[in-house]
Amino acid sequence: MFVVIFRAHIRQLDAEYNSMAARMRELALSQFGCLSFTAATEGDHEIAVSYWPDEASICAWKQHAEHLEAQQLGRDRWYAGYDVDIAEVKRSYSRPAA
Repeated sequence: MFVVIFRAHIRQLDAEYNSMAARMRELALSQFGCLSFTAATEGDHEIAVSYWPDEASICAWKQHAEHLEAQQLGRDRWYAGYDVDIAEVKRSYSRPAA
């Protein structure tokens, strides 16, 4: 399993951003094998963490036409800058909620 950690410095978010973010999440989960996708915004920072079964799924997602359009809009309008980390998960465990 792999994790993608996207950290961004927000320039300006708008209604189109909210719509695009929802669409990208839906696509990742329904068509590209994404196992889990969580995002949060605090002040002018955003973080999104997604889990994937393999690197091939991540690469396919990165090259999808709608995602390429979202990436370009992110660079042009929504983000002042961003970092992406991709890592292999070596161990994972949890405690179910009571």
